[in-house]
Amino acid sequence: MSREERQSLLHEGVSVTTTLSAYVEIIFDNSDNRFPTGREDVILRRTIGLKKDEYSLDKKSASKADVMNLLESAGFSKSNPYYIVPQGRITALTNAKDHERLALLKEVAGTKVYEQRRSESLRIMAETDAKRTKINELIDYIESRLTELEEEKEELREFQDKDKERRCLEYALYQRELEEVGEALEEIDEERRGEVHGANMRREQYDTREKEIQRLEQQISQAKHSLQSLQISRKDSQFELTEFIRARTELECVVADIRAVGERDDGALKQKLVSVQQATRAKERELRELIPLWDQARAKESAEKRKMEEARTQLNALFAKQGRVNRFRTKAERDAYLKQEIASMEAYQRTRTAALESTRKDVAQAKQNVAEAERRVENIQGSLEDGRMRVKDIAEQLAALKEQHTEFTERRKDLWREDTKLDGLLAHAGEELRAAERNLAGMMDKDTGSGLRAIDRIAERHNLEGVYGPLYRLFEIPDSTFSTPIELTAGNSLFHVVVDTDATAQKVLDIMLREKTGRVTFMPLNRLKPKQPSIPPNQDALPLLEKLSYDSAHAKAFQQVFGKTWVCRDLTVAAAYVKSHGVNTITLDGDKVDRKGALTGGYHDVRRSRIEAIKNVATWRTKFDTDDKHAKEVKIAITTLEQEITKVTGKIQVLNVQQAQAREAREALLSDSTSLSRERERLSERIVTLENEADELETELSGIAQRLQGYRTELASPLTQALTNDEASLIETLGQELDQRRKLVLELSKSRAEVGALARCILA
Repeated sequence: MSREERQSLLHEGVSVTTTLSAYVEIIFDNSDNRFPTGREDVILRRTIGLKKDEYSLDKKSASKADVMNLLESAGFSKSNPYYIVPQGRITALTNAKDHERLALLKEVAGTKVYEQRRSESLRIMAETDAKRTKINELIDYIESRLTELEEEKEELREFQDKDKERRCLEYALYQRELEEVGEALEEIDEERRGEVHGANMRREQYDTREKEIQRLEQQISQAKHSLQSLQISRKDSQFELTEFIRARTELECVVADIRAVGERDDGALKQKLVSVQQATRAKERELRELIPLWDQARAKESAEKRKMEEARTQLNALFAKQGRVNRFRTKAERDAYLKQEIASMEAYQRTRTAALESTRKDVAQAKQNVAEAERRVENIQGSLEDGRMRVKDIAEQLAALKEQHTEFTERRKDLWREDTKLDGLLAHAGEELRAAERNLAGMMDKDTGSGLRAIDRIAERHNLEGVYGPLYRLFEIPDSTFSTPIELTAGNSLFHVVVDTDATAQKVLDIMLREKTGRVTFMPLNRLKPKQPSIPPNQDALPLLEKLSYDSAHAKAFQQVFGKTWVCRDLTVAAAYVKSHGVNTITLDGDKVDRKGALTGGYHDVRRSRIEAIKNVATWRTKFDTDDKHAKEVKIAITTLEQEITKVTGKIQVLNVQQAQAREAREALLSDSTSLSRERERLSERIVTLENEADELETELSGIAQRLQGYRTELASPLTQALTNDEASLIETLGQELDQRRKLVLELSKSRAEVGALARCILA
């Protein structure tokens, strides 16, 4: 049944869950042994699900055919399904027609089954008759064929007789040809042996020349590298030579200057110093004589300015009064204006009075600062000499340290040149090593190469002591004559990794599987059980294992690979040795004879030799490690020397700092002395300025007092339409007086300026 039909048979009822399977079970009473099971009850169950339709008999799984056979044996047949009467069948029988009842009776009586079986038997009989006819036809064909074969048998017997005669004749002809060919073959073989000997000689020459070419190429590469190193050294030396020439030129110039200075007349300089000191004292005397004159001129100028300002103030007051005569109509307006002006002038007077007091205080403070500056200048002069002596001592220490620094620097330059040369050699060795490793990697598949590189990293990273490395690293060949047979005997076993135990191999394999880094073949020494054939060596054949140099701890690995191979003088001896002793043999040219019958040989390209590639890798690795070790030693020496240079540089810097501090202190003292001198001059100038300001303020205050007196006098007088005669005449008198005093002030100012210029000339 299909899935849908099985689903339709499942009754779900009122449950909300989906019914996945159901079964129908019938229990038959088998007390009369109608079912041949030997039990009193027979339990028949059919289970129907969404994906199954199973039968079980007595709670054991059974097929549908077994169930049907059991039911038929008990009388329940599919062709007579009336042992179980379904509902409505009796009503259908009572209402059936006569021909339907007749068919039912035939079916119940088993007549229908008889007819079906009778028709089946007739069909089988017809098929049997057809097969018998075919068999008869086949027998007739075989009899005719046997007759033909008898005739062919007679012909074959005649053919065999003739063929035997033909083969006898052919044998005689072939024997004669064989003798002729044998003679020719001996001649050809003789020629071949001569050609083989010549080819061997030429191949040996070729191999020798190839090795010579490789040696010359290595020498050319080393010469090019040496040339590059020498060019770099030449460039550095040329640069140093240029620096030395420049330094020598500078030193020569300095020496020439020193000599020129040394040739000067010290007596003239001393005499000039004395004359300068005398001139200085003379100018100081002149300056002391000019200062009273300058003070007197300034006092006269200040007095005249004050009088001129008083006259100007009084004149301005009269002009202002004259202007107010026509400005105001009533005395009240005029008085209000005057009171306002008086209040403003009094406030301004108070401000200027305060400024005058402040200026006088500044003058007193400036004079005090001048005295303090002069005292400090005297103290500074005493400290300058001590600073000069300290600078001299530090300069001597610096000279000694700089000489030591120069010596260390020269040694460091030599080490730098050596380091540059070693870096070049190391780079060249690294390139050659990488080229040799690439060449060796090209002789193996990619997975093996990546696996071998991973083995080295894993052993180093996990500190696995039982990983000895690939086989090719573990032996040496003392006699290079046996390189070719050793290489061809080992084959890919050269790249097998030797380990101490299979547990170590398992650890490495787990890591390689986890990291997905290539494939390798391991040789656990604890699992290797090589068998050594006991064959005494002779002059024609030697054990290949004896031509290797290796550590006895790895003996099992080499016995496994090379233990069953003997190296023979030529191929004939090798073949004979295989037959007589049952071992593998190989010639010096690389022709192999296996004990199982295989013969391998031919041309072997020495340029693709794995042994040579391994030797190149080992040679360049040794050179690289040696150069790397030497380079590290040189770098350590450079580092040590740089530390010494750093210490000396630190001391020089400390002394430079101390010298700079001493010089800065001395320069600071000089600067302080200069600053104090300038400050003293500035304070002196400020005193003069402040005194001038004080004079001007006093003059201004005098003018303000006069203006206030005039305002008060005008305030007490009545309002008039014009100035009085006395005031008019006073304006004229004050105007003339103002002109005279202005001229006098200009003359006094000019006289004071001349005295000041003369003082400045003396100071300069």
